[in-house]
Amino acid sequence: MVDRSTPIRASARRTETMMRRTALPVVLALSALLAGCATAVRGTGDLGVVVERAAGRIQVVETSGMTRLATIDGFGDLSHASVVFARDGRYAYVFGRDGGLTRVDLLNAKVTHRTIQAGNSIGGAITQDGRVVAAQNYEPGGIRLFDAATLEPLADIPAIGPDGRRSKVVGLADLPGKRLAASLFEAGEIWIIDVADPRHPKVTKLPAGKQPYDGLVTPDGRWYLAGLFGEDGLALVDLWQTPPAARHVLSGYGRGSAPLPVYKMPHLRGWAMAQGKAWLPAIGRHEVLIADTANAWQEAGRVEVAGQPVFVMAQPDGRQVWVNFAFPNNETVQVIDTATRKVVRTLKPCRGVLHMEFTPKGEAVWLSCRDDNRVVVYDTTTYEQLTTLPADHPSGIFFTSRAQRFGM
Repeated sequence: MVDRSTPIRASARRTETMMRRTALPVVLALSALLAGCATAVRGTGDLGVVVERAAGRIQVVETSGMTRLATIDGFGDLSHASVVFARDGRYAYVFGRDGGLTRVDLLNAKVTHRTIQAGNSIGGAITQDGRVVAAQNYEPGGIRLFDAATLEPLADIPAIGPDGRRSKVVGLADLPGKRLAASLFEAGEIWIIDVADPRHPKVTKLPAGKQPYDGLVTPDGRWYLAGLFGEDGLALVDLWQTPPAARHVLSGYGRGSAPLPVYKMPHLRGWAMAQGKAWLPAIGRHEVLIADTANAWQEAGRVEVAGQPVFVMAQPDGRQVWVNFAFPNNETVQVIDTATRKVVRTLKPCRGVLHMEFTPKGEAVWLSCRDDNRVVVYDTTTYEQLTTLPADHPSGIFFTSRAQRFGM
């Protein structure tokens, strides 16, 4: 009998040898590719932006190692810039005082889109689903909506008050249900804007009081709280109520004493919720107000502080509230223990402390020192200075953890 398997076995061996010779370079190439990816790919949860206001640029920073990753130029006037983030934390939207709106890829450290959308802008918001970016404008007063991926204009909402004149929009925040809340300064109104159809937004106008500004959204998305620059008190909107309505709380908190000159208004939603209470800067006073949200937002106490508070910021766990101040006390930062409601530490970190931002879990806080051209990082447990980063007249500090919270 003829053994016909020998040629077959020889052919199989040749095929196996060829496959090995072919596969080895492929495996090596894939290994090299994966190794390259391992060094290039990073997450976005610890990223942030530091605004260098005088230079018209931003720094991309990371909080794990407390370092600067990149510097990006070309943002125009950043004297009152603010930043919001895409849901995945990869893209930052920078709102400039010159009306510029810029979309930045933080991972690749480059500008992807930029438009001059108004004459004077003070900030903005991004909707709950991350699809629409909204800019709040001083000049001309109003709100403009843009596609978050392309910055294509979607809608223009003029801020026309009851007297028929344009009003500055001094506060804007995202809400549940693909809505926005806006504070119209001269108009004395709060607007609730449904942007489910962003090309045809629906506006509900609520009388609010004299000169509403800024706005705090509680973490559960139920309450929108705006300051009233023209009177003692605040305007509160229950967003679960149908239809919504604004009412006054903490009315007359300064009654019986003359207010001090106001050198800097609280802004950029720098107010705090901690221990079931709202911690609020008192306009024209050297006090932080405490409101009990479980008791109809009645006043629950006050804490005397070193100056006129601008930002009243809570650690993520609510254990502390950090406060900075307007001129001439803007070299000072104070720490309030929310359990005892007492100032437990006074720091003098630098000249011209403008903004504060906690790391996602609150083990550290970053402070911008405009007049000393640096950012200072403090340990929130020991109050020790951890590091400093050089920055050209820094102002706003914004971390990507804001992307997961309403009103930020």
